[in-house]
Amino acid sequence: MSTMEAPRAREPSALPSRPAASPLAAMLRQFGRSPAGVIGAIVLLALVLITLLGPTFYGIDPLDLAGAPFTPPGADAWLGTDYLGRDILAGLIYGGRATLTVGGVAAVITIVIGVTVGALAGFFGGAVDTALVKLTEFFQILPSLLFAMVLVTLFGQTLTTITIAIGVVSWPTAARLTRAEFLRLRNLDFVKASRAAGAGNGHLILRVVLPNALPPIIVSATLAIGVAILFEGGLSFLGLGDPNTMSWGLMIGQNRNYVLDSWWTVTFPGAAIFIAVLAISLIGDGINDAINPRLRKRG
Repeated sequence: MSTMEAPRAREPSALPSRPAASPLAAMLRQFGRSPAGVIGAIVLLALVLITLLGPTFYGIDPLDLAGAPFTPPGADAWLGTDYLGRDILAGLIYGGRATLTVGGVAAVITIVIGVTVGALAGFFGGAVDTALVKLTEFFQILPSLLFAMVLVTLFGQTLTTITIAIGVVSWPTAARLTRAEFLRLRNLDFVKASRAAGAGNGHLILRVVLPNALPPIIVSATLAIGVAILFEGGLSFLGLGDPNTMSWGLMIGQNRNYVLDSWWTVTFPGAAIFIAVLAISLIGDGINDAINPRLRKRG
């Protein structure tokens, strides 16, 4: 007599697992939880939009004479005029393009040089490390502002020269940071495993070690933008700005002798630089919070 087998209970189908969030999405989510970073991003975005869209609504040429010299803020000129009669508000709108561009491009030059020198020194070590550390120390002990002044004086007071000069004198800090990260990472197991698998030095530097060294470098790059903006303002204050391109630093430099009599000629561009640098610093704090593993686990 055949026995009938009891039907087996169907196993519940496994629920589809949620895809893991990408590192970029996790970082952006953590950045959004940083009030300082969000405020800084909003302020910087507002400044960028003003410099890009402002000329559409306020079409006065910043280099043209818009009224009598030293006209105080009022109906004739919302933020007044400078010593030549140029409109201060127009200068802020158009000058923001040059100032923010100098900050961004100079920061890129700083990071490219610094990361290249620091990565080679930290990865290879030995004689290469010694030579590149000596080179870094040589540039680090030079007075940065004085060195930049010499470069601008020798090669001309153009915005391109100023940008390159700022990048050339500002890279040692990024180099030392990158070297420290590469020294920390180069002997870890995942690097040894990649080397044992046949990866070359170029692949190890660019695809294995550098991605893991990026978090502090990204924060350093953010802060380098603010440093470059201040640097451009300092050069312009000393009379080494590009006279043919309006910038916030140039406005301060050209009107510095009249600050006691016509405060608005220097106060408004100075406030613009302060706000931009503060916003960039806040963004740097937010990025630091976003890439900090302990804070990410807490979120």
